[in-house]
Amino acid sequence: MFDTLSDRLAATFKNLRGKGRLSEADIDATAREIRIALLEADVALPVVRAFIKQVKDRALGSEVSGALNPAQQIIKIVNEELVNILGGETRRLKYAKTGPTVIMLAGLQGAGKTTLAGKLGHWLKKQKHTPLLVACDLQRPNAVNQLNIVAERAGVSFYGPEPGNGVGDPVKVARDSIEYAKQKQYDVVIVDTAGRLGIDAELMQQAADIRAAVQPDEVLFVVDAMIGQDAVTTAQAFLEGVDFTGVVLSKLDGDARGGAALSVAHITGRQIMFASNGEKVDDFDAFHPDRMASRILGMGDVLSLIEKAEQTFSQAEAEKMAAKLRGGPKAFTLDDFLSQLEQVQKMGSISKLLGMLPGMGQIRDQINNIDDKDVNRVGAIIKSMTPGERAEPEIINGQRRARIAKGSGVQVGEVKNLVERFFEARKMMSAMASGKGVPGMPGIPGMGGGARKNAKKAPQAKGKRKSGNPLKRAQEEAAAAQRKALGPAAGTEAGGAFGLGPGQGPADFELPKEFKDLL
Repeated sequence: MFDTLSDRLAATFKNLRGKGRLSEADIDATAREIRIALLEADVALPVVRAFIKQVKDRALGSEVSGALNPAQQIIKIVNEELVNILGGETRRLKYAKTGPTVIMLAGLQGAGKTTLAGKLGHWLKKQKHTPLLVACDLQRPNAVNQLNIVAERAGVSFYGPEPGNGVGDPVKVARDSIEYAKQKQYDVVIVDTAGRLGIDAELMQQAADIRAAVQPDEVLFVVDAMIGQDAVTTAQAFLEGVDFTGVVLSKLDGDARGGAALSVAHITGRQIMFASNGEKVDDFDAFHPDRMASRILGMGDVLSLIEKAEQTFSQAEAEKMAAKLRGGPKAFTLDDFLSQLEQVQKMGSISKLLGMLPGMGQIRDQINNIDDKDVNRVGAIIKSMTPGERAEPEIINGQRRARIAKGSGVQVGEVKNLVERFFEARKMMSAMASGKGVPGMPGIPGMGGGARKNAKKAPQAKGKRKSGNPLKRAQEEAAAAQRKALGPAAGTEAGGAFGLGPGQGPADFELPKEFKDLL
């Protein structure tokens, strides 16, 4: 959704690189380019004006003029202002002191409320809550039945005493659901209300009546991120008619311009709390303004990637795999490789995961062309092998390759390529796990060597030649005698290894805590 905006901003910042000092004209030109990029992304005009004013005021101050790298300082300012526009800090759900916590969903028809109710219920269930979905949309045909199916898929409970399709009182259903939740000991009630076509006064009043009846702890306004400028108008109307406490963005995986996301929080003063970015139940998470700003500026979202990995991979399994890799290349089999591949698949689409890495915007087209079915094809090839072939891929010869290819429905060349790539990957992972560094790459401090086999040996040093000048030779001999008398400590007292002062050598070096935790 933000690809076009990201590309425009990246091109703007590229023009600033290499400049040791930024003039007022440079800052004006940059502000103009950012303004055009935001307007093209369908960001509301008042938001654009406020954003550009803040960026220009800060860029013209001492914050940039005194910086060693003005271009990077401008990017930092734009990033911070983007975070502010998106709501500043991450907003968490407020839970009732005495249960159940009531969450009411409101929004236009077609915004994705019913699907989002299931996703929110599934997300709360993962947070160790027991949610109940309540069907209060009794107008739309089959809305009650749809919510029931969504609840089943999400693995959460459902309450729908009325058949819907125009039959039943939604206010009574909402009120009765609270008593039902108390009896059955559900700690969160999610009330799905009827959507509106535009600003419908009658249904807006119905939503206000439901709110008055259940006194919700949170009222979430579900907005379709693809509707552009109209999202702001609708949000303001709902704010006046129902008054909501937070915003949920749906369809964030669409290819429309994403200005709604950058406008709603600033215009309404209500923060975006959740974002839905796909059709699966798991394609839903809390909204982090700082991480979204990083994605827009092409800096990636490594924190979300780490969180996904922590939710998917078990610590015991990871330690078991690390121990295998340390045991030598042959300890890691194709069965282990398939297991790891399936774990990665659980985290979501491969292209989405790669998109979270910094700098991946430059190869976005290649990432978008990655087909998740390729991973399934690899799985099919491995599953077509015998247990002996998976444990010892070295025994796979031409005849075996032909049989495996036939069993998995692929070409013989694909089997050969997979096995060869597996050998290379196994060698690299084993080298890294045992601290030898990455084969074919220069040694990294703390990760062992990695010198190439074909690297030329350095010529052996010959004896130090003496100067032909008698006076200079006498000075060299005197200095050598003095060094010998002082012993080996002579060179380390004044300055330690690598030109560091006393007590600053590698033995005293400590990695930052955050980096240690990440490793």
